[in-house]
Parts: sequence; C-alpha cells; structure tokens
Amino acid sequence: MAATAQPKKIVAPTVSQINAEFVTQLACKYWAPHIKKKSPFDIKVIEDIYEKEIVKSRFAIRKIMLLEFSQYLENYLWMNYSPEVSSKAYLMSICCMVNEKFRENVPAWETFKKKPDHFPFFFKHILKAALAETDGEFSLHEQTVLLLFLDHCFNSLEVDLIRGQVQQLISLPMWMGLQPARLELELKKTPKLRKFWNLIKKNDEKMDPEAREQAYQERRFLSQLIQKFISVLKSVPLSEPVTMDKVHYCERFIELMIDLEALLPTRRWFNTILDDTHLLVHCYLSNLVHREEDGHLFSQLLEMLKFYTGFEINDQTGNALTENEMTTIHYDRITSLQRAAFAHFPELYDFALSNVAEVDTRESLVKFFGPLSSNTLHQVASYLCLLPTLPKNEDTTFDKEFLLELLVSRHERRISQIQQLNQMPLYPTEKIIWDENIVPTEYYSGEGCLALPKLNLQFLTLHDYLLRNFNLFRLESTYEIRQDIEDSVSRMKPWQSEYGGVVFGGWARMAQPIVAFTVVEVAKPNIGENWPTRVRADVTINLNVRDHIKDEWEGLRKHDVCFLITVRPTKPYGTKFDRRRPFIEQVGLVYVRGCEIQGMLDDKGRVIEDGPEPRPNLRGESRTFRVFLDPNQYQQDMTNTIQNGAEDVYDTFNIIMRRKPKENNFKAVLETIRNLMNTDCVVPDWLHDIILGYGDPSSAHYSKMPNQIATLDFNDTFLSIEHLKASFPGHNVKVTVDDPALQIPPFRITFPVRSGKGKKRKDADGEDEDTEEAKTLIVEPHVIPNRGPYPYNQPKRNTIQFTHTQIEAIRAGMQPGLTMVVGPPGTGKTDVAVQIISNIYHNFPEQRTLIVTHSNQALNQLFEKIMALDIDERHLLRLGHGEEELETEKDFSRYGRVNYVLARRIELLEEVKRLQKSLGVPGDASYTCETAGYFFLYQVMSRWEEYISKVKNKGSTLPDVTEVSTFFPFHEYFANAPQPIFKGRSYEEDMEIAEGCFRHIKKIFTQLEEFRASELLRSGLDRSKYLLVKEAKIIAMTCTHAALKRHDLVKLGFKYDNILMEEAAQILEIETFIPLLLQNPQDGFSRLKRWIMIGDHHQLPPVIKNMAFQKYSNMEQSLFTRFVRVGVPTVDLDAQGRARASLCNLYNWRYKNLGNLPHVQLLPEFSTANAGLLYDFQLINVEDFQGVGESEPNPYFYQNLGEAEYVVALFMYMCLLGYPADRISILTTYNGQKHLIRDIINRRCGNNPLIGRPNKVTTVDRFQGQQNDYILLSLVRTRAVGHLRDVRRLVVAMSRARLGLYIFARVSLFQNCFELTPAFSQLTARPLHLHIIPTEPFPTTRKNGERPSHEVQIIKNMPQMANFVYNMYMHLIQTTHHYHQTLLQLPPAMVEEGEEVQNQETELETEEEAMPAQADIIPSPTDASCNQETPAFHTDTTPSQTEATPNEGQASSNLEAIPALSEITTIVAGAVTAPAEANTPEDATSVPTETK
Repeated sequence: MAATAQPKKIVAPTVSQINAEFVTQLACKYWAPHIKKKSPFDIKVIEDIYEKEIVKSRFAIRKIMLLEFSQYLENYLWMNYSPEVSSKAYLMSICCMVNEKFRENVPAWETFKKKPDHFPFFFKHILKAALAETDGEFSLHEQTVLLLFLDHCFNSLEVDLIRGQVQQLISLPMWMGLQPARLELELKKTPKLRKFWNLIKKNDEKMDPEAREQAYQERRFLSQLIQKFISVLKSVPLSEPVTMDKVHYCERFIELMIDLEALLPTRRWFNTILDDTHLLVHCYLSNLVHREEDGHLFSQLLEMLKFYTGFEINDQTGNALTENEMTTIHYDRITSLQRAAFAHFPELYDFALSNVAEVDTRESLVKFFGPLSSNTLHQVASYLCLLPTLPKNEDTTFDKEFLLELLVSRHERRISQIQQLNQMPLYPTEKIIWDENIVPTEYYSGEGCLALPKLNLQFLTLHDYLLRNFNLFRLESTYEIRQDIEDSVSRMKPWQSEYGGVVFGGWARMAQPIVAFTVVEVAKPNIGENWPTRVRADVTINLNVRDHIKDEWEGLRKHDVCFLITVRPTKPYGTKFDRRRPFIEQVGLVYVRGCEIQGMLDDKGRVIEDGPEPRPNLRGESRTFRVFLDPNQYQQDMTNTIQNGAEDVYDTFNIIMRRKPKENNFKAVLETIRNLMNTDCVVPDWLHDIILGYGDPSSAHYSKMPNQIATLDFNDTFLSIEHLKASFPGHNVKVTVDDPALQIPPFRITFPVRSGKGKKRKDADGEDEDTEEAKTLIVEPHVIPNRGPYPYNQPKRNTIQFTHTQIEAIRAGMQPGLTMVVGPPGTGKTDVAVQIISNIYHNFPEQRTLIVTHSNQALNQLFEKIMALDIDERHLLRLGHGEEELETEKDFSRYGRVNYVLARRIELLEEVKRLQKSLGVPGDASYTCETAGYFFLYQVMSRWEEYISKVKNKGSTLPDVTEVSTFFPFHEYFANAPQPIFKGRSYEEDMEIAEGCFRHIKKIFTQLEEFRASELLRSGLDRSKYLLVKEAKIIAMTCTHAALKRHDLVKLGFKYDNILMEEAAQILEIETFIPLLLQNPQDGFSRLKRWIMIGDHHQLPPVIKNMAFQKYSNMEQSLFTRFVRVGVPTVDLDAQGRARASLCNLYNWRYKNLGNLPHVQLLPEFSTANAGLLYDFQLINVEDFQGVGESEPNPYFYQNLGEAEYVVALFMYMCLLGYPADRISILTTYNGQKHLIRDIINRRCGNNPLIGRPNKVTTVDRFQGQQNDYILLSLVRTRAVGHLRDVRRLVVAMSRARLGLYIFARVSLFQNCFELTPAFSQLTARPLHLHIIPTEPFPTTRKNGERPSHEVQIIKNMPQMANFVYNMYMHLIQTTHHYHQTLLQLPPAMVEEGEEVQNQETELETEEEAMPAQADIIPSPTDASCNQETPAFHTDTTPSQTEATPNEGQASSNLEAIPALSEITTIVAGAVTAPAEANTPEDATSVPTETK
C-alpha cells in the first residue's frame, strides 16, 4: 500500500496581494462594482487576461479565484458577450469562471438567467470547441476545462436555460448515432418509440438543409465526443512517460459519462449509445488501466461507470428490475448467442447445446470463443447487432483481444448488486482509509475529480438512492476514523525496539497496547452464504492508567465499535513524529480492522451483561473484552491467507482503539441502510417519484391528493371570528350561525374540494360560479363538550394570533400529502409545528404522529410547547437520550412514561375507591383495573342510565330544571368540586354540566382500561414496548436515533401515520429518508398519510467535516433543499417577530416577502435605542494589530487577536454600562477565534462580578436555532472571505440578534464579495468606526434613531477602546468606593494623609503582582498582549484626546490590569474593615467629568 504524500493546501491571496495584482488593477479600471467611472468594454482585456494570467499560470486556481471574486463574470464577461465578440479566450474565460463558482459552491447560473439571449450561441460554440482536434486551436487542458463545464451543465437540469440546450443533445433523435442494425433492434424492443422515430424523420425532412445539418451535429455530439476520447485514450503508452493533461482529460471524461448514466432523463437515450460504442471494453483494454500510479483513479472511475451501465433498471420505463428480471435478461442474451452459434457457426455446436449455467462464466466463454479467428468473432458480434456487418472477403479491423472481450464481458454472469453489498465489510480497512481518491484529506482543493458518488437532484431507483448515500456515509465516517487513528497511534509513539519488536514511547487516552488476542468462535455460514454467521474474539489489555480513563475503558458498552491495529515501526527509539509527513511510513501501520464490543469478561470468563445490577469489581489491571469481528472481512482475509499464502492478519494486532460514543454510530446506520436495501422498500406511491426527483413536483401537495379532507376542526387555532376572516384573505367566509355572540372558537371549516376529474372542459358560463364557489368557506362554531366540574378539566388553549401564511401551513399540515414549510428566522416555525401536531391529534384521535428533529435541543423546545396545549400527557413519548435536558419535572422517556402510568393507575384506582364509597357499594372494586371495569359496567353505568331515563325530555311536558340536580346520583363524589355544581338557570345548561360530570367519571375508567396492560406485563421493558406500540400517540426522536434503532422499532411492530420533521434542512438526506421506513408495510402499502417538513434551506446545511464530500459529492444537501430545488411547492412564512425591523433588513432580501409582525414596531423594547451605542447595528473595521491580521496556528484554525480583543472590550463596556451579561452573546465564524475569545474573557473579566461572562461564546454554526438580544460578531478573516461566502452562513450570522448586532471585520475584504453585497451595502452605509455614548446609562429612554442628548465618542481602533474601558472601569471602582464610605459615614478625613499614600503604593504593587498570577491560571497561547510588560497607567485623557491612537501594547495591558476577583471583593465589599486599602491611585482615576 503506497503511502501518499500530503497534498498542498491552496492558500488564498491576502488583501494586499489582491490589490497588487494585475487583475485587480484591471478590475478597478473596467468592472469593479465600487468604481463609478469605468472604462469602455475592450475585447483585448479579455484576451490579455486569458493568455497572461490563466494560460501562462496553467489555469492556477489562485488566479482564477481572484478573477471570479472580482466579479469578472457578472460585470464584464457575460454582460458584454455577443456573437460578434465571441472568441476562444472569451469562451474559455467564461467556462473557467463558471467552473470556479461550482468549485466554491456558489450559485453559478444567475448571471446567465438575467441575460439569456446569447446563451444558445455560446453553448453551440462550446460543443464545437469540445470536439476540436487536440493539436489544433484548443489544447487538451483547455478541453478538460470544457468537459468540466459540460458536466456542470448536465448536473443543472433544474435550470430552464440549461435544460433547453442540453435536451437537444440527449433525446431520442440522438439514436441517429447508432448503427442501423442496432437501431432496428432497439425500436423493435419498444414499439411506441418507432412511432416517434417516424415522426422525427418527417420533421427532419421539413427542415431547411442548414438547420437540419445543425440538428444532426447536436444529435451526434456525444457519439463523436466518445470517439474523440477513445483516440486520446489509445495514445497513452504502457510504460513511457505520459503528460498528466491526457490522464486528467480521461478522468474528467469518465466522470461526465458516470453523471450521464446516473440521471434517468439522460440515461434513457444515452445508455444505448454508450453500449453501441463499446466504450467500457476500450477502457478496460487501454494502457492507462495498467499504469499503476497514473491509472489508479481512472480504474476506480471505470468501476463506477461499469456499475452504472449495468444498473438494474429499465431505461425506458424507469422501473427498478428485480433479481428475477435481471436473470431473465442475462438468459435471453446467452440463448440468443447460442441460437446464433447453432445456426451459423458449426465450430460452436458444443457451446450452443450446453446449458446456460455451464457456459456463462468468464472462463468457459473464453474457452469456447478464444480459439476462433478474429473474422469469426466479428461475425458473431454482428449477428448480435454489436458491430456492423463484415463485408465479404474483407478482414476485420478490430483486434482479436477487443472482439473477445466484447463478447465475454457482455455475456458473463454478474453478481447482483444486493449480493455485492451483502458481501461488503462495513468497517473500513487500511486500503480504503488512506486512499486519497475515495477518502481525500482535509486539504481537498476541488481541482481534480474523485471516485465518489454524487448526490444531485435525481436518482435512478430507491436502490441507487440508498446505495449512493450508503457509500458516502461510509466514506465520511472513514475520514473521521482516519483522523482518530492518526491522532491516537501517533500519541502512542510506536518505535522499533533493539530486538526488532515494538515499543510504545507514549500513551493515548483512546488507545491501548494489546496484551493478547484470540479468535474464540467462527460460527457456520447460513445456507446460500459463504461467510460465517458470526466471528468472536477475546482482546486482553492492561489498564495501568488513571482511574477516570480506566472507568471509560471499563464502561465500553455492547455495540460500541473499536478498531484493531497492527503497527510495525521501522524508526528507532526516540524518533520525533512529524505531522506534515505521511503517517503510515512513520508509524509502520500495516493493518486496521473493525470490531464491535459484546462485553467485558468477568473472572470466570463470562460476558458481563448490561443491566440494572451493579457491575462486579474485578481485581488487578488486566481486562479482557469479547468482541464481534466482521464476518465478511474475516472470510476475505482467511481466503487471502489460504489461497495466496498471505500472513494471518488476526495474529498481528498490537493496538486497540476506541472512539467517542457520539461519533461512533456509523456502523449501526450503515447496517440500517443495508437492511433497508434488503427489504422491499415501500415508500407511499404519492412520494416515490418525488423522492427520486421525477414527475410533477407538486403531485403530493394536498390540493392534488385524491383523499383531500373537506371539513377540518381547527380546534383552538383561531382566537376569534375576526382572526379567522383575516387568515383567509380573498375568501368568502360564511358562518353557519348569525348571532355574533355564538361566533366564538373553536371552528370547523368546510373547504371547497376540487375533484381531479373534469378539469379540462370548462363551461364558459360556469367559470365565475366555479371560482366563487372555490373561494367560499363554510365556518361552523361548535362547543367543546363539558369535561367535568373541576378547574383542571378546562382545556388548555392556544394564545398565538397566527398570520395567514402560518394558517395555510397549519391547514396544509392537517391535510394528507407532503407539506413543506420554509421558516425564516423568527417566523414561529415551532409554534406552527406544535399547532399542526395538536390539530392532527384532535381531528384524528386514532392516528399516531412521529416527530423527528436534528437536535435534542429542538426536540425539547417542541415538547415544552406541546405540553402547553390540550394534549393528554399519557399520549406523549420521547425516545433516545436528551430527555434529561427537558426543562420540566415530568419524564417523557420510555421508563419515565412507564412510571407515570403506574403512578397514574394508583391515583385513578384511589378515585374509583372514593366513587365506590360515595355510592355505598360494598366490596373492593378498586383492587385492579379489571375489577374497576366491572364496577363501572354494573354499578356506575346502571345508575347513569336510570338517571337519564328520569330527567330526559318526556314528550310534551316541559322538563323541570330542579330534577337535573335532584336525581343526580354522584353528588357526594363531586363534593370536592367548586359548588354549586348545578347553576339552576336552564335545563340545557344543567344537563350539559351533568353530562360533563359523567364524562369525567368515564374518562377515569377509559384510562384504567388502557393501563390494564401494565398489570399483565410485569417487566419494565415489556411495559415500555407496549407504550411505544399501543399507547403513545405522539412519539418524538432525533433523526440519529431513528437511524440507529430502525431494526428494533420494525421488529416491535411500531406503527405511525404522520411524520413531522423540524430543522429538516439541517438533516442529512439519508437521515431524513430513514424515518419514512420505521414500520413494516401493510399488504405491500405504506400507511403513511402525511409528511410535514419544516426548515429553512437559506440557513446552514448538515455538517460534513470533509470538504471533498461536502463540495464534490454535495453530501451537505438535505432532502428538504433538494425538494425545493426540484420545485416542490412550499409555504413560506413571511412575518418575523424576533428582531428589530432594521436588523431584519440585513437578511430579509434572501426570502420571499419577509416582513415584520406588528409587535416589532410597537413594543418598547424594539423601539428603544441601545444604551451607550449610537446605532442598533454597526460594522466596525479592524485593522492589523501589531502588524498581524488573521493567523493560522493549525490548519483551518483561524484567529485574529485584534478582533478578539476589540470584541471583548465592547462586551466589557456594555456590562459596565449596566447591560446584563447573559443578554449578550459573542459569535465568530471559526473555532480558533472562539477559543481565543474565551481565553481573553478568562483573563480580562471572566471572574469579575462587575462584568462576568457573556451568555455564550461560540461559532455561528453552533448557534443556529438560538438567539440573544445583543450579538457581537467577529468575522476573523483578513486574507480571503473564507466560508462566510456561503450566503447561508451569512444569513444565520445576521439573524441571531434581536436588538443589537455589532460586527468586527476587515471591511475592505468583505465589501467586495458579490454574494454578500445585499447585507454589506447596508452595513457599510453607516460609519465604520464604533460610535459610543459613554454617559448614557442602561436602560435608556432614547428612541431608536433619535440623536442622543449625551456626547457621542468615536472609537478609531482597538487599543483606544481598550484604554477607554480601563479608564471607565477604574472610575466605576472609585465611585463605588466613595459610595460605600458615604454609606458607612466614614469621612475621608479620618484617614491620615501619609497612611493613604503608603496604602496607594502598596495597592499598586499588589495589583501589578496579582495580574501575572491571574494570567498564569489561564494562559492564552496566541495572545500577543501577554508578551508586553505592564507599563504605568497614564489615563488623564479628555474625550477629544481619546481619538488619537495610544500605544498598542499599553492598551492591551491596561485591560489586563483590571483587578482580579479577589481585589474587587476587597475594594467593594471590604470597605468596612479597611477603607484606606480601597483607594485607587489618583492618576488611574482622573476620568473627565463628561464620562461619569
């Protein structure tokens, strides 16, 4: 296994480099957006840039990045493009820019959509250039760029402009490129195609010759491109040097072929063309495949292409083929070959008369066909329409090797895809872990292609969908496993001992040396399989480590995954490890195998089971774990050992490594996906095509569903009839009752349901009637039946006045079908979700709803709101870890619910006992739920029926009101309810109260009947399973829990009818799909009726750690985002109530009509200004501090000391003004900066009671879904924009603040970024220096936007702010001290002058001594200010002087000099005992009066 060299990371150019570049100078002259007077368009500029900057640098990414970032495509290239100025340089420049946009993952086609007129002309020229001779005008490197551009076009079929051009290349007419016999064969297979073909021929005849010629060129484009590729491939020598341009061209070409084969609209016609050119045969026989180094990636891509060309799908219908159908196709091919052999080739009689199983292996086919001559082989192939007929007396032009491979590869038996998958080991081995082509390093630049599947818009079948996700999930986990192995093993420092063995010079928390390893069981295989059913082994380690680490190892649970590693180091003892050099060579790593823990063994060698019993205490430090090995891997290793004489891997292991439990669930998820692929995946019919990306994207919308529900009870959704009318603008609302007093909620609404039939023909007369009827809603107020006389019987009610779009989302969620709700920040997504759940619960009490979210935090927020609505808590259940964080005393976990049921049962039986006593019935009716049931039937029901017969309306006589109360049999039982129970005002009212009382009693017995199972089931586990399967109506879990536990849930018989997903745009594609299949189908159909997804695709996607999987494979695309891209209808919530309107403007441009709720303008907290700050949001420019901007101590670990200090200084300033620290959060875009800011807070103010710590210091990504009143944001970067260029990250960053947002950044960098323009144009419209009002206390009465009455101070830079905060702090300490003196009536004169001076000196000394001591506690490694000596503080400055820049080192130290916690306690609280000590030096407190 070759250890690959570490790839180089692309270093983005700095701002100064950007400014110095030739490109930037041109941009400033011709196209930069901020330049007012631009020079006129000059084609020579494009030629020069292309030749001098792009070609000369061999298409260097750095140059192209600069051009693309300068808005070259938007503001110059496409804006001025026309057929007259089109040239090679022009075409190539546009292609380079588009490719760069795809590499950066930013929208690429927007510019073309705005000016689409010349795109067809441009595209035709690209096609022409792609077919040009390589030694002509276009070099091979340039044609590789064109191939990549075409690939991006084929992967953007959702863009109408692109689709229009691509469809001309790939459709039925492209079959012109087939040889006539093959065309005839294909048309014969699908008769309806012949009709279309004849139509095409007729249309062609009507065309004028020039247009016809153009059409023919387009149709033949891909056939000609394949021929061109084959000629390039054949020019690659076997062993002589080859230019990498050729290799890259071949790799990109195969990538394009894979992408065309993996999309049904292109595959439908292209697969036949590809098969007819025999491209795969040419590739497998090429020299490039046999070149080990250069051809490795090409071979891997070729395997992917082979997989897709033989994919199990009917190209015409798009239906997945079963194993039987695949076998039939294979048999048909072999028998047609046998028939041809029997009829025309006497030398093949033996072959023709053999049975299929005997002749369909590669060996037997070579045995029969190998001896034949080339001409005979050609004739056989032409009979099968694979090659053109060979003319008489002519020899074939094809090699014998090619002809033989053509026949053999076409007719050999293939292992089915599902068999391949079942034989695949789930754990990665060393061969995969360190293969850069399939698991790239973190330094993936996006330049080359990779042998990875892509997740785009469409998939061939559900099997293809699951398989791509399976492979990507596996490889993404592998990347994380590689990082863990490299970290743990390098910490253990394996060196070669003197005797050639291994010695470990270090130690690792997550890894231990193996003392002994033995395989203890290899079970027999199942019938039809060749791998053992299970393989178990014992691993012994010596835990001579700290107690807490020992506990971690002993705490390994069943199903935890570990890795067994073999190292054979070659480096002598004491060699240092260099992380920049290849890892494998340094540690001598040989093998990696995965295993799964079964348990630890006790003294007697038995597995210690997980359970409630305490674990036995084991003596000594030696521990043995029983582990399961992967049977597939074991079988492969053993076969290799026996057949090839390789060493036994299982005798060599010397390290075992564990991983963090949270990151270690990959195997369970992979097993879940594999199990799904082995079952008949039954997705509801209405969802199937949408999931694959085909058909009408709106077909699952409730308006198109056949089972749409006409009348729905909206329960407590509406607060009044006015609210209802406002919620349906444009509709005519008819209320069934006229009396306004009765028009009160709850309301039932009957909607006009349009049937799917009869839409095509419309009467001219009936149209108005139809539209009028379609807009009429019939509203029926109804009264909820009385539930009993106790106050807690009253139902809980919704108090939120939903907007009309929220109502549309709730209505859609209640109807069957797919509902997608896009919820921008602060638009009440969770409230809508909870109301949908409540309404479904009340409308369809027999249905069960599954709630799935991305995080435990979101699930807990949902649950807290559900509990506030009218939902019986016995129907709620929360699965998985995380219910501990619920801010409630109630426990909604499985065992928590079991305990609730048992406790509730006892309470209810007590009520039965009380009822029995009140009725004077002897016996023990309250002994069990069963006896209580009999008591209800024979004693309670009989009394109620007798009562009803007495008081019910008897014919003509008017009922007597007093009878209702007189005959009521349960007076004594309800004696503890508010009295009087009966009001005596009217018969109807009292009768309703009586029925309410009976409903209260009946509910007791209904619940007891449901709880009866807990008497019959004795164990907690059985009871919890019963609750899950039978009792719970609303079941909640995270998407990860669903993926891990699918097998167990299906086995239990778990059932549900509706799914609601929160945070759907943050969930991985596969983790969104698995929850659809947590139940077995009923009679081959899914019982799923509704799928509600709530999310926001304009905010951050799922987290993918490896850039290659994120960008190349598009693994970060959630299913929600894909549905939006495909065009599935969405309900876009359009009113936010979180932030000030001015803050909302920073991100509302990203959404459709996002406005503000009325309270954002009306409430005082939104209309009042932020005290001490002139603006409610500001972008503050931060220049280099001590000559340094951003720094990068580790890869991607960016820090910026100047910004970090500035942010903390502003935070301290706000706290000193009186802002509560917990209402301020500090966010940043990088982890490195987060750690730096935390360090600085620890040093400056963390333990200071006057200031404290902010609510959170974290990254923007981590803070998604949370909010705070004031956000201080550090953007860190000064060289390149970095990942903030992803607009979704910008939207999250801008939308976290409610009242104030203060952004610290290098303005010159960010204001030039095209994607960020809408936000940064607003930010840069305000001054770029911080404007503060130091004399305005918190809270203020000043209105937002008003000029302040106090003086405004402008802070020019960070050192000035640091100085200012120091002065302010010292002034505050002094005034606090004086206040205490006054309070204690200790006049200063009591302190003698000499003593005071002495005390001041002493205090200065202690202060200077104390600070380093505090700094020692939490050192800040990257903090430049640590190196400064603490100077004396000269702070007698006036406001006008503070605008001058003070010494930088001094400023930072001033902040450090803010006293530690102990000193403040002395100063503030200790004034009683030692007033003199509290004094501060005069020069440190002479703050001008204006700033007091």
